Amino acid sequence: MTVPQPSTSTSARPARGRPNRRGKSSGPQPYDFRRPTKLSREHVRTLQIAYETFARQYATLLTTSLRVVSHVGLVSVEQLTYDEYVSALENPTVMATFTAEPLPGVGIMELSLPTAMTFVDHLLGGPGSTDQPGRAMTDIESMLVRGILDRALAEFRYAFESLVACTPKLGAVEYNPQFLQVAAPSDTVVVASFEMRVGVTECLATLCIPFNSLLPRLQTAVGRGPLSAQQRLARDVAARQMADALEGAPLDVAVRFTSTTVRSEEIMGLAVGDVIPLRHSSAKPLAITAGDVEFAHAVPGSHGKRLACLVVDAPQEDPA
Repeated sequence: MTVPQPSTSTSARPARGRPNRRGKSSGPQPYDFRRPTKLSREHVRTLQIAYETFARQYATLLTTSLRVVSHVGLVSVEQLTYDEYVSALENPTVMATFTAEPLPGVGIMELSLPTAMTFVDHLLGGPGSTDQPGRAMTDIESMLVRGILDRALAEFRYAFESLVACTPKLGAVEYNPQFLQVAAPSDTVVVASFEMRVGVTECLATLCIPFNSLLPRLQTAVGRGPLSAQQRLARDVAARQMADALEGAPLDVAVRFTSTTVRSEEIMGLAVGDVIPLRHSSAKPLAITAGDVEFAHAVPGSHGKRLACLVVDAPQEDPA
């Protein structure tokens, strides 16, 4: 009797022992128009090439240093706020800060605590079992792990040579994400996630770099090569499709009087029949707004049995 084999998938599978922290999926993702994505497709592709190089070098480093088959594969490159990044991390976890002159700001190299303890286990000749203590590392254990991470930053320098000639330097190591404040909560960061496997231990490791540090280098790198005719055509088609879609998008439009200020006690004492003066001159047209943005003016009226407004010229400002 032949037993059918399960089908394989080319997509990255979530690492064992770590939850799928940012809910990666192939479905539609929400888009926040208040924080537009600044990483273009070319920027992401440039970063992917650098991070994939770093992942290969990192895997080779772990295999030769720990004497166990290791794998590091890039899962995703995302643009997040610093608060979103640290909120998605486990507690405790190993977060090693680093600087990369001349890039401004502080980066973070993060991996799970059990994986870091597996590093120590292999370095001291142990089997590297999955049953690792969930405590903060001792001074000796911390020095051993820092040695691996310091060498990993050398591979980071090699991988990012095409973008910037930097000199990474390892800093402090923290275990609680809430205690490590290297950026403001609303600051934008670029987070690369890696599937890391060391022997039988797996985790989802991350590398966080301030967005403003990378953006000028990415713009320079993307602008180095001229676009081909096919690339220019694809960009023009995408721009036209975006413009057509925006022209057909429905918008809520409001016609508003000038706002007025009312005290809290007056609001609490309102009753049927009370009158609130709007302080809007009868000679002044109303404001037409969309998304709280004023873009035209109108006077009230009617159209058949419905209320309507007539768009008029903007009122002239009184000379000072």
